Amino acid sequence: MLAKTQSLMAKSKKFKNAILQIHLWLGLATGLVVFIVSVTGCIYVFEEEIRDLTQKDKLYVPVQQKPFVGLAPIIENYKKASKNAKLTTIRINNARPDATVIVSGGKKNDYYFNPYTAELVTKAKPDWLHVDEDLHRTLLLGEPGKFIMNWSVVIFVIMLISGWVLWFPNQMRLLRQSLTIKWNASFKRVNYDLHNVLGFYSSWILIIVALSGLYFGFDSVKKGATFLTGTKLTKPVSVAASAKPFSQDSLPQRYDQIYSAAMLQYPGAKETALSIRKTGELRLRIIYPSEFSRKQNVFYFDPATMQMSKYKLYRNFKLADKLESSNYDLHTGQMFGLFGKILAFIASLISASLPVTGLIIWLKKKKKTKKKKVVPVLKREPALTV
Repeated sequence: MLAKTQSLMAKSKKFKNAILQIHLWLGLATGLVVFIVSVTGCIYVFEEEIRDLTQKDKLYVPVQQKPFVGLAPIIENYKKASKNAKLTTIRINNARPDATVIVSGGKKNDYYFNPYTAELVTKAKPDWLHVDEDLHRTLLLGEPGKFIMNWSVVIFVIMLISGWVLWFPNQMRLLRQSLTIKWNASFKRVNYDLHNVLGFYSSWILIIVALSGLYFGFDSVKKGATFLTGTKLTKPVSVAASAKPFSQDSLPQRYDQIYSAAMLQYPGAKETALSIRKTGELRLRIIYPSEFSRKQNVFYFDPATMQMSKYKLYRNFKLADKLESSNYDLHTGQMFGLFGKILAFIASLISASLPVTGLIIWLKKKKKTKKKKVVPVLKREPALTV
């Protein structure tokens, strides 16, 4: 019986050593990327709060007892201010009547307009929060960076799973030791506990953050998540095409009409975004207040006729649709309000520390191994002379 127990323990130790090697080398290979994505994600969790605190002068104007001026004059003023630059996105904060309307022509500049007068408030280049977001998504390297980031997150998921295996104590009497940090111990032991204990606690949040990030990066992950819901993504409902072009109204006026009609028919929005795609197709996205699953209606308009071509309403959402629409909120912790954001922030902060504490553990072990390999030089006795 004793021999069998010893054999099982030896196999368990061998298995853990193999997992340790996988965990170690994957960590060394992706540690820098994990550190960058964790720090930038940690900051971006509170992007809205940071902007509200530091950019009030361009995000809001004094409240006036006037109705919304409409999109047409804002678009016309954008054309003048931008010298007819291509328009890509219009963002409207419906929750606050004093919020400026943000018009963008891409990544170069954002233009902020007064919602009461359509006057230009300010023009701003991408700020450090834009850089933080781009660094988080692409490492500032474009498509190659996105590729590196996506596969680094895959490796990070493997490391979280292997970390669980390594964390689990060989004997149940040591479980409490694996759940607490021994602050009065040596630096080496405290560093080990910071990596082992904090890594275990944060891993349950980090696995959700990582998997929701992979949902953005890989279609296969999206398909797998959709399969697990037992439902399929609802396809937009097509609307009968009309050969009739839009009226003699200008394009800005037509955008205005589309927006006004949508607000009248589907009231209660907290945020609205109009996006002009590369094909010229107009997408109108209306987001409503929600507790967990994000509620949003999406409408598409034909570029030639400016007639609605298809739509998707949240009231028809299946479980797969709810997962898709809420994935961003799940990824950032917004789904659970301020409490969720704080948890995501702390978990991301711990995640950024893991490559550092892990590297220190490896360097300490490497140093110890080198010392063991040093063979002491024996002093030669002097030759006997006669």
